[in-house]
Amino acid sequence: MKISICGKGGSGKSTIVALLANEARSRGYQVLVVDADESNTGLFRILGFDQLPIPLMELVGGKRNVQKKMTRGFSSGESETAMTIMMQDTIVFDDIPAGYMRERDNLRLVCIGKILQSLEGCACPMGVLSREFLKKLSLKEDELVIVDMEAGVEHFGRGVETSIDSVVIVVEPPFESLEVGEKIHSLAAGIGVENIWAVLNKVPSDETARKLERALDKRGINVIGCIHYDPEVFKSSIEGGILGKGKAAEEIKDAFNFLLPKMTKPR
Repeated sequence: MKISICGKGGSGKSTIVALLANEARSRGYQVLVVDADESNTGLFRILGFDQLPIPLMELVGGKRNVQKKMTRGFSSGESETAMTIMMQDTIVFDDIPAGYMRERDNLRLVCIGKILQSLEGCACPMGVLSREFLKKLSLKEDELVIVDMEAGVEHFGRGVETSIDSVVIVVEPPFESLEVGEKIHSLAAGIGVENIWAVLNKVPSDETARKLERALDKRGINVIGCIHYDPEVFKSSIEGGILGKGKAAEEIKDAFNFLLPKMTKPR
């Protein structure tokens, strides 16, 4: 199963990615986290790695090389969502070279690419590579992929979710998070994604959770989990440390238990 974690900026997507990944790993799954957010650089720390892997963008010749391929594709009338960059027809976890993947305790991390300097151009090449990599990635029965998407909805315009099985929307209390969540739900459904759910995050009280659930229900969005405000998560986000065993780690179990029947059981 390939799960895309989406939401507005600051909603806590990376936190939900890390919580789900740790829970899946503890239950016997081989987990690959795909860092597809070209601006946020902190995911590797909360997953317990000391540095980012080499971006997959470098594996295909670098961003400039991909831009050249895209330019040739546009010149020949090819759409961005149909472009191919990678030579392989299929990819498995073991195909990813050392250095391009960090690994510990059945948890793996790859990074698509990051915006590193001013005036380097748009993130379109990252979108093309994300879509193709995820589409060609072939999973075994005990393998799970969790994708930390960039904030907002631009990745839908690039067709990244056409390579995804399920979309989880991270929703926090501010009203604009509901609006972004509604837009994500609409765009995901528009490209044929059937499994679309929401996880509430940074919720200060049960009353707030109920209000958010009612608001999402009116928008046709099913809530599968609620993560209340957790000082341990806040501390981790400030210090850049690995997520521990706090309240959030317990509450993510509800969301994972909902997802579990949708996934192939581990051997």
